[in-house]
Amino acid sequence: MAQQVTKNTMIGELLQINENIAPVLLNIGMHCLGCPSSQMETIEEAAMVHGIEPDALVNQINEFLAKN
Repeated sequence: MAQQVTKNTMIGELLQINENIAPVLLNIGMHCLGCPSSQMETIEEAAMVHGIEPDALVNQINEFLAKN
């Protein structure tokens, strides 16, 4: 079963779960994945900074993880 994430999952943790998620995040404008501070941001914080609905982003990430 694929691992699921929540709004409280850290970006750094997400990239450890599946590094192939990076293009998904880059496509929605999160170009700071290599930035040290982004590693300590939650998905919710990162979404809010980029003007994205956190629940929608979590759903998109979980759909990606389920397929990959």
